[in-house]
Amino acid sequence: MNKELKSLRLTTFIVAIIEIATITLFCFAYYYDFFGLKSFDSLPLYLVIVLGVLLIIDLLLIWISLFKFNKIRRSSDLIAADLIGTDIQEAYNFGMIGLAVCNDDGVVLWTSELFKERQIDIIDTNILEWQPLLKDATSDNVVRVEVHSRNYEVKFLPEAGLYIFKDITEFYTLDEYAKDHALVIGIIMIDNYSDVSGTADDTNDVISKVRNAIFDYAKEYHVLLRRYRNDAYFAICDYQSLEKMEQDKFSLLEKVHRIGEKEDTPPTLSIGFAHEFPDANKLNEMATSAIDIAMSRGGDQVVVSKYGEELAFFGGKTEAQEARNKVKVRVLADSIFSLIKNSKNIIIMGHTQTDMDAFGACLGIASIAKYFEKDCYIVYDAKLTERKTRGAVTSAFSREEISKLTVSPNDALDKLKTNTLVVVVDVHRPSMTLAPKLLDKATKVLVIDHHRRAEEFIENPIFSYIEPSASSSCELIAELIRYSGCNPRVVIPSTYATIMLSGIFMDTNYYKAKSCGIRTFEASMILKEYGADNSTADDYLKDEFEEYSLITRIISTMKTPYYGVVYCKAEDDDIIEQATIAKVANQCMQMKGVNACFVIGNTGEKETRISCRSDGTVNVQLLAEKMNGGGHFTASASLFKNSSIENVESRLLEVLAEYLNDARKAPR
Repeated sequence: MNKELKSLRLTTFIVAIIEIATITLFCFAYYYDFFGLKSFDSLPLYLVIVLGVLLIIDLLLIWISLFKFNKIRRSSDLIAADLIGTDIQEAYNFGMIGLAVCNDDGVVLWTSELFKERQIDIIDTNILEWQPLLKDATSDNVVRVEVHSRNYEVKFLPEAGLYIFKDITEFYTLDEYAKDHALVIGIIMIDNYSDVSGTADDTNDVISKVRNAIFDYAKEYHVLLRRYRNDAYFAICDYQSLEKMEQDKFSLLEKVHRIGEKEDTPPTLSIGFAHEFPDANKLNEMATSAIDIAMSRGGDQVVVSKYGEELAFFGGKTEAQEARNKVKVRVLADSIFSLIKNSKNIIIMGHTQTDMDAFGACLGIASIAKYFEKDCYIVYDAKLTERKTRGAVTSAFSREEISKLTVSPNDALDKLKTNTLVVVVDVHRPSMTLAPKLLDKATKVLVIDHHRRAEEFIENPIFSYIEPSASSSCELIAELIRYSGCNPRVVIPSTYATIMLSGIFMDTNYYKAKSCGIRTFEASMILKEYGADNSTADDYLKDEFEEYSLITRIISTMKTPYYGVVYCKAEDDDIIEQATIAKVANQCMQMKGVNACFVIGNTGEKETRISCRSDGTVNVQLLAEKMNGGGHFTASASLFKNSSIENVESRLLEVLAEYLNDARKAPR
């Protein structure tokens, strides 16, 4: 087929060249009077005869070309008929199927009637230039393309050079309609309802304004609301409405901010939405889980859960409000103490690169376990512990005491029994714990943490206490011990209390951190009552000269990519402890005009870490999450595997460029 068309084109070209040459030669000869043409009397007659002959030749050429083209077309029709069936034309019309035959170069040689009816003229056009997506079309792979506002599925049969176009416009439209109107279930909660409303309940002016804002927003985006609790609403809408709210970045959060900007206790909202699953009960479970995550991350944000995909977070620009509800703490303490009391033995662990806060919290739980005379083991590995914490352990305890109190991550599995309670402190991400395998085999897991909840979370804990407003895990444990209903009270040994106080010192940067509040000082007072020594707790955290020199050298590399935002980086050859990087970040925050800082350094041969700090005007936890990290509103971190400092620096700058404005706290 291809050869015949090329031959036909070549013949036409040659004939045209001969005719043009003949006419040109005749005109040239006549102009210079060769052969006495100007004096030739019968010249007009002969000229007419020559032109007539040329016209006849052209007509014959056109007729031959049409004959051959029709022959090729009939041949193409025959191939298509062999592929699809004898009643091919009826099949075309009924199934709205179009065919396009191409040569080896992808040039369209012939199209079926469907293309002509829909005025799609692609003859002699390269089909891949017309629709580049068709390069992926094969006999096994179907590609969707849009032509003249209609949608087609296209399959390619290379043996015949045949593209089959199937019109799916109606099905595609129905599918898009179904997606746009798919069921979405959500929950909207007023985070600090009791604190804002006080005893006034529904007559409170601020609460009334918040409710009006919620209903106005729901009406604007076609969301059905039903109040099922004083502080909570059940929401139903379709995906189209949810998509519009996402594009609006859930401005309802900002509207509520403005309502409470002059209040001592400003109201905030937590919202959870779930979609992309056909079962309403499952969507309700997903929405409940989403609102739980929003609340455990400090509230004032929206969590959107799409089935089978990662969670999407919106908002989170305000820090978690400190709630001094001692009744709630007492209830939580009684629940946690009951779990410990009814367990066979207790295994406690923190995170890798165990710091003073994590180990101090472990000691606090160990005090509770000893009160109930339970066998208790703290998972400890000197190689996975920060230098200062390692030094505090060796100076505070004898080798015999350490061997009785601690167990290695591998040996911890041998201590696991049917009714063992595994307590995880200062971390809630299983990949960051000292013994992830222990979590896989344990049937009872208790989580106590002060970091904002990340998407990765320990699966099915029997109880979890996540309080982002707390400054440290030691603060939470000290509160639980003080406000529990135990009589006599749980006793914390002075050695334990000193390390716990040192953990508070470290996480609050000696009470300078934004997360430090009244509860922090109360927890410190509790530990002092149990014999905590300020001087010794401070000694545990003191720097050596080499570390101080290293901190100064890293700070000297400071750069300012954005106003109020700085970052520093260590040398590529330096291996730095995690605590040292955090200390550099804390030092940077002591400088005037610095709202947020990021410190990059290698913490291992194949590990690079970013330590993030802010003064509360930037949500560094949101930024850290974009780099697969997490933590607290004003203190967080990210860990990179097999990546150079230069690559991590580039990633940090990309995240700042894209998300810094979203992370900045809304002005009040």
